[in-house]
Amino acid sequence: MGIPTNRPPPPPPSPPPPCLLAPRRTTLSTSTRRWTGRPTSTRSAPSPSPTPRTYVFNVFMAGSEGPVVFCLHGGGYSGLSFALAANQIKGKARVVALDLRGHGKSTTSDDLDLSIETLANDVIVVIRTLYGDSPPAIILVGHSMGGSVAVHVAARKAFRNLHGLVVVDVVEGTAMASLIHMQKILLNRAQHFPSIEKAIEWSVKGGPLRNIDSARVSIPSTLKFDESKECYTYRTLLEKTEKYWKGWYEGLSDKFLSCPVQKVLLLAGTDRLDRALTIGQMQGKFQMVVVRHTGHAIQEDVPEEFASHILNFISRNKIGPNGVEIPGLIKKWQQQ
Repeated sequence: MGIPTNRPPPPPPSPPPPCLLAPRRTTLSTSTRRWTGRPTSTRSAPSPSPTPRTYVFNVFMAGSEGPVVFCLHGGGYSGLSFALAANQIKGKARVVALDLRGHGKSTTSDDLDLSIETLANDVIVVIRTLYGDSPPAIILVGHSMGGSVAVHVAARKAFRNLHGLVVVDVVEGTAMASLIHMQKILLNRAQHFPSIEKAIEWSVKGGPLRNIDSARVSIPSTLKFDESKECYTYRTLLEKTEKYWKGWYEGLSDKFLSCPVQKVLLLAGTDRLDRALTIGQMQGKFQMVVVRHTGHAIQEDVPEEFASHILNFISRNKIGPNGVEIPGLIKKWQQQ
């Protein structure tokens, strides 16, 4: 239903205070990449179908040197979930944050297809569209559902220049156990907001975030205006994607451990590792970092600390713009 001519369009949200404008303006710049073809293809060649489809994936970019920190958000979030952290990272690495299908400003022919296979295919196509067959050194960073997508992309060994994997606050055992409660959680959250400001306020008072600065940047991109109800609602209809939830997390621990790159698992609080991860950690197959005094969205709640963990990971593993750098043979990019 369209807006009747006698009803004015919704007013634009009030701008944040001046001290909050800088992160919106400087942390990430928006770039939209378009191509016509199948999202499962590995290149941007036209689809052989007589009616090719257009898929538009929105990416945010920051920084101009160093390896690429390629960020994948969780379900219901957007690429701007990493905005404040990107502001801290961009001096030493490039940051790319993708709006996954059905989220933010990305649009596809089926925004409700959030199967893990489709999401992983999308990421591979976007990276190859951005960088071709010779990408720079890449560190995949994924939060929650995006962590699962990052693991599946890394496990496919689609990029020879993938040098790191950072999974943020998702453990297979805990995630699988929580799925039976997910519909109730989604139903019990606030569903409609008279303004974006009210949505931002709710997100930190009763929602998933604890950082108002980050909420002001990221929350608007997770909403859309419902003309029939004259209010703001969620852009992503997660409750309609339940059939894909199990696939996001089933077998995730073993797949994570099998990825042939350096790995770190960032957890909020003292989340319990499942058996596979406990054994893997004892064997030194990955690093685990517990970030205390934060909620599920570590990258939003404590962006400075999150950024420091990412930069420490890059430095410790000597990951330069083109791969692992050997001290004495190649000048380390981290040096001032």
